[in-house]
Amino acid sequence: MANPVTHFEIHGKDGKKTQEFYSKLFGWNIDANNPMAYGMVAAPGGEGIGGGVTQSDNAPMVTFYVQVDDLAASLKKAEGLGGSTIMAPMDVPGGPKIAMFSDPDGNVVGLSSGM
Repeated sequence: MANPVTHFEIHGKDGKKTQEFYSKLFGWNIDANNPMAYGMVAAPGGEGIGGGVTQSDNAPMVTFYVQVDDLAASLKKAEGLGGSTIMAPMDVPGGPKIAMFSDPDGNVVGLSSGM
């Protein structure tokens, strides 16, 4: 795969409730012990990909992140194909740079660089 999927996110209106639901449903260990209460989900034993379960004003939303070399160039390409930039490139504290776009149907997809 040219650009691998590296992360997923599940946004809920009540972050704790959403985290509890997925923890109980799938047995996920969700660590939300951080200032943003962002629930990190590890990929146990290297199977699958890690992700996050969080509270968001954009809820409900499920998205995934694709690793790319150049966030700005990928956003520009998405726009040229009929998509729209949702979030310009930004640094995640202690993490990668990310951005988001919507495809022509409104699906939100994240981009990551430097993971």
